[in-house]
Amino acid sequence: MDIQGRAAIVTGGGTGVGAATCRLLAARGCHVVVNYSRSVDAAEAVAAECRRSGVEAVAHRADVSVDADCAAMVEAAVARFGRLDLLVNNAGTTEFVAHDDLAGMSEEAWDRIMAVNLKGPFLCSRAAMPHLKADGGGEIVMTSSVAGLAGTGSSLAYCASKAGLNNLVVTLARVAGPEVRVNAVAPGFIDGEWLQQGLGDAYEAVKAMYAAQALTGRVSTPEDVAAAIVGLVTGSDQVTAHVVPVEGGALHHL
Repeated sequence: MDIQGRAAIVTGGGTGVGAATCRLLAARGCHVVVNYSRSVDAAEAVAAECRRSGVEAVAHRADVSVDADCAAMVEAAVARFGRLDLLVNNAGTTEFVAHDDLAGMSEEAWDRIMAVNLKGPFLCSRAAMPHLKADGGGEIVMTSSVAGLAGTGSSLAYCASKAGLNNLVVTLARVAGPEVRVNAVAPGFIDGEWLQQGLGDAYEAVKAMYAAQALTGRVSTPEDVAAAIVGLVTGSDQVTAHVVPVEGGALHHL
C-alpha cells in the first residue's frame, strides 16, 4: 500500500512502539489517530510531532477493551479524515509475574491482560473492517510478541494473550481477505521505558543477555519495530496471515 494521503489508527500510540509508528507513518505522508488510554500528554505530543510532518493527526482517548470506545474511535477517525486505510493494533499491557508463581497471577490481572491484548485487537478490527474494506482495501497490523511464539515473557497471561493474538491474525486474515491484509510483528526485547519499569534493577542485565542472544548483536528499539510494521504495510500485497519476528534472530540462538 502507498500510504501517502491515507489514514491510520495506531492504538497505544502515545508511547514506545506506537509513538514511533505514528511518527514514521506521518513522515511517509499518512494521517494518524494517536490512540491512548492514560498517556494523554504523551499522545498529544506525538500528534503534534506528526502534524509537523505536514499531515493531520489527532490524539483520541479510548480503552480498546471496551467495544463502544473502539467503535467511537473508528467513527471519529472516518469523520476526521473521510477514510480509514490502516489499523495498527499496538496497545498492550502486562503484569510481571514469574511463570512458576501460579498463585501470584491474580484473576483480575489475567482478565485485564486478555482484555487489552486479545479482545481489544478483535474489537478494534471489527469496528474498522467496513471502512478498511472500502476504497480498494486496507491493512491491519498487530503488535504481538515473541512471548506468543516461545512461551517466554513477563507472565503466563501475557504469553497466552500473544499466542491467541497470533492465531487471531490467521483467522481474521481468512475472513478479511481479499480486501484487507492482516499481519503481525512479534518483537523480542525492546529497549525502552516499559521494560525498564517492569524489570527494575535487573533491566541492564536482562538487556545484555538478550543482546548476546541476538544474531544482530543488539536488542530492538521502538523504531526498529515501527519500521517492521510500516514495512508490512508498504511491502508486498501477497503477505497476509503472517507473524513476523522482530528480535534480531534471537529465536534462532543456539
